[in-house]
Amino acid sequence: MYEIFEQLLQKNGVTAYKVAKEAGVTQTALSNWKSGKSTPTTKTLQRIADYFGVTIDYLMTGKKSEDSPGYYLNDDAREYAQFLFENPEYKVLFDASRKVKKEDIQFVKEMIDRVRGGDAYE
Repeated sequence: MYEIFEQLLQKNGVTAYKVAKEAGVTQTALSNWKSGKSTPTTKTLQRIADYFGVTIDYLMTGKKSEDSPGYYLNDDAREYAQFLFENPEYKVLFDASRKVKKEDIQFVKEMIDRVRGGDAYE
């Protein structure tokens, strides 16, 4: 189970510390999980899964459920959601939901760009 977490860290180029900080998970919880001393609570697993945009099932098994369409129901939104993930300063005005549309993310991004006087996504 922890191996999947390590793979997600590498794939996304982030540290466990950053995930813990941004997902609101304690370093102790991650350390105990890594050492096999404990298994994270469902709430902790959900926060980690949400951070990476995967399901708890994927986090636990590494297998994507055929029934699960992924975090974003709208495939077009994935590109902009990845941008928001990689640029946390853009997350401040946008609370994503599973039903978000590409246009919604793009609108918020453009609004931030106008306020900041530039376009970081090209």
